[in-house]
Amino acid sequence: MDFGTKLNLLRKNRGLSQEELAQRINVTRQTISKWELGDTIPDMTKLIELSQLFEISIDELVGFEVANKKQHTKFHYEYKSKCTLWGIPLVHVNFGAGMYRAKGIIAIGNISTGIISLGILSLGILCFGPIGIGLLCLCSLGLGGIVLGGLVLGLLSIGGISIGIFSIGGVSIGIYAIGGIAIAKDIAYGGVAIGKIAIGNKCRGEWKYFIEDGVALFTKEELKNQIHLCYPNLWKVIINIFIGLV
Repeated sequence: MDFGTKLNLLRKNRGLSQEELAQRINVTRQTISKWELGDTIPDMTKLIELSQLFEISIDELVGFEVANKKQHTKFHYEYKSKCTLWGIPLVHVNFGAGMYRAKGIIAIGNISTGIISLGILSLGILCFGPIGIGLLCLCSLGLGGIVLGGLVLGLLSIGGISIGIFSIGGVSIGIYAIGGIAIAKDIAYGGVAIGKIAIGNKCRGEWKYFIEDGVALFTKEELKNQIHLCYPNLWKVIINIFIGLV
């Protein structure tokens, strides 16, 4: 948009006549008319007065396109400690807009590998993040020894959907399972329990132990004896967990 057209539009938007605008900046009405027709342009002093009056920059006033879009540079931050163990940095932080990998004893990055690991995808002994693989994971999606998260797979897994040797979750699947829906190879406890030994409101299995309205229709001793009979070498701690739930 050229200067004359821009000035005409700004003036009308303010509800000013050519005469009224001329009075504001101490020029004649004819001068305003010539500016709007493109016959002449104001000097710098009048351009400043007009830009202040209409509260816009001089560039915008004379019709230059203003680059409102900022020059975006991809964010990236990296820190690597000088201290190392076995040639690996003690701390490595590497993340930003992209796929940056951090590798250290303590690793923080988009993809991180370390003893203690934090990242979108984290791998290590102790892992934190949306997706984690490690010995101990606290993740939305986790795979490891002891795992806590939304969808988890591990030796001991606790999550919304949980799959593991010992599994606890909304939906849990394992050798031993506890959950809203528990499916187990050996012992299941839940609202719906499916297993060789099934304990819950709705049970399906070889040995069924029903609970109705929170009241067990069997004794703890009966359940304990059956577990011992089916699994004589089962760890006492696992037996006590299921007995303690009744």
